[in-house]
Amino acid sequence: MSMNTFGHLFRVTTWGESHGPAIGAVVDGCPPGVALAEEMLQRDLDRRRPGVSRFTTQRREADAVEILSGVFEGQTTGTPIQLMIRNTDQRSKDYSEIADKFRPGHADITYHLKYGLRDPRGGGRASARETASRVAAGAVARAVLKALAPQIRITGYMVRMGAHAIDRSRFDADEIERNPFWTPDAAAAELWAGYLDELRKAGSSVGAVVEVVITGAPAGLGAPVYGKLDTDLAAAMMSINAVKGVEIGEGMAAAELRGEANADEITMGPEGPRYSSNHAGGILGGISTGQDIVVRFAVKPTSSILTPRKTITIGGEPTEIVTRGRHDPCVGIRAVPVGEAMAACVIVDHLLLHRGQVGDGPRGQIG
Repeated sequence: MSMNTFGHLFRVTTWGESHGPAIGAVVDGCPPGVALAEEMLQRDLDRRRPGVSRFTTQRREADAVEILSGVFEGQTTGTPIQLMIRNTDQRSKDYSEIADKFRPGHADITYHLKYGLRDPRGGGRASARETASRVAAGAVARAVLKALAPQIRITGYMVRMGAHAIDRSRFDADEIERNPFWTPDAAAAELWAGYLDELRKAGSSVGAVVEVVITGAPAGLGAPVYGKLDTDLAAAMMSINAVKGVEIGEGMAAAELRGEANADEITMGPEGPRYSSNHAGGILGGISTGQDIVVRFAVKPTSSILTPRKTITIGGEPTEIVTRGRHDPCVGIRAVPVGEAMAACVIVDHLLLHRGQVGDGPRGQIG
């Protein structure tokens, strides 16, 4: 049984381990005739790759992607697209001290309990290194969006680091690409820099919240009950390493609202329905409304830390563990382009599903 593939029509399978010779993805179901080249994919990978600032792991990887199949003379052929990223800066010896110990908060112990063995070198498939494959696949999805629905834009950014949230009154979309935290709040970026420096020097880590907004998506994507757009978005975000919670729109805060506050009132505009607010996050009944689709996910603190923690060995003996090596003090930083990539894959998948079921144009007309 394979559990390494996601998507319905636009299907992505990732492969490889953190300290293996390479990682990569196979993208199946990509429409033919889409312009695609390695340099088009590299931009997104460069945004995710390690070692670009002092706030991320200092593992030095070029994350240079190679297209091995599915593209001819700069266009997709409609056949499976094989993507490969070679690992070049592994330091497996850093993990020799923990080969027979389980890291608290890490998938070490569950991989062992399920499979009877695990790859302790960087976490194997449980490593955030796996997400580079997703970003490469997401870049293919962006190329498809550019061809099929160029009005759609997908933007991710951090809105919280630990106890420190952004001030949305200072929201500046242009600021997102100017700081190492991908945050729209310049003042928050300055605060987080000092905060994370302290944590990094202490050998600790912290969690974060990332928000991804999809603008320009048409109404009608998704399907009732088991084919909901928000179901697939939530599953995609939850599948990202270290993610422990996902919200759509108002999310958990909707439980605090009264019905009249939560309801997004509807009026008729010159181009169709208008909504007074967007508590629903652009999705009602699993189907997109045409508003911005808003997804947030929470990333836990990195479990590989220098602070000694109590644990057990494979033999069941009590011990302590300190994880050396190169790790992200806040893995949420590099999760921003990963969230964008997963959103792109889901949206392309649902565009193809929608086209297959009802065609390209809208079905229901109002007014």
